[in-house]
Amino acid sequence: MPIPPPPTNWDFALDQVAPGEDLIGVGADLDVSTLYAAYSLGVFPMGIGDHGGPPIGWWSPDPRGVLRLQDLRVPRSLRKSMAHFEVRVDTAFDDVVAACADPGREGRWITPEVASAYSALHDAGWAHSVETWQEGHLVGGLYGVAIGGLFAGESMFHTARDASKAALVALRDLLAADGDPRRLIDVQWRTDHLATLGVSEVSRDDYLRGLPDVLSAPLPRPWA
Repeated sequence: MPIPPPPTNWDFALDQVAPGEDLIGVGADLDVSTLYAAYSLGVFPMGIGDHGGPPIGWWSPDPRGVLRLQDLRVPRSLRKSMAHFEVRVDTAFDDVVAACADPGREGRWITPEVASAYSALHDAGWAHSVETWQEGHLVGGLYGVAIGGLFAGESMFHTARDASKAALVALRDLLAADGDPRRLIDVQWRTDHLATLGVSEVSRDDYLRGLPDVLSAPLPRPWA
């Protein structure tokens, strides 16, 4: 069981943030204690400079994109594709982050500073990867932060068709294994693509109202 880090010195209170305002602050640091506190309060970091460069912005979207485990849509074609992948968990965390940070990707935002911060969070037991492999090669995956019943997804990638979607299905199955209904996948923002997979939107107020119950669930067995 990972040990919660010491309290952070930074204040992530959202009571002064206007409805519909996603960016709630700028600055702070990316220490393990800061990241743990932020996710526990419904906040996550992403740089507001070019391609995620500094300064670090802190975000709590309104509305918020969420994926309830029972809502994930797995079409027949994806189920067939999944038979061609080997799924692994936490065997190549830094490689998954590096692939998500590929400078050739459109909309890239993961800087070396961010990658290093999440590597430290992984070492502390709070950040995890779900990976898809073919013939010994990493071909897709995702990474995010797991606290209690929350999995806050950060990014995903694929170099083989359906490889990232297969990782998402594997994540859902991992979270749903013990049947705890409190678990939730946070995807930050709903996109048209994510909507086809079952992602929906909730207001920030509703997200924050339900977050304590989500966090009160135990970590899934592989991460506990």
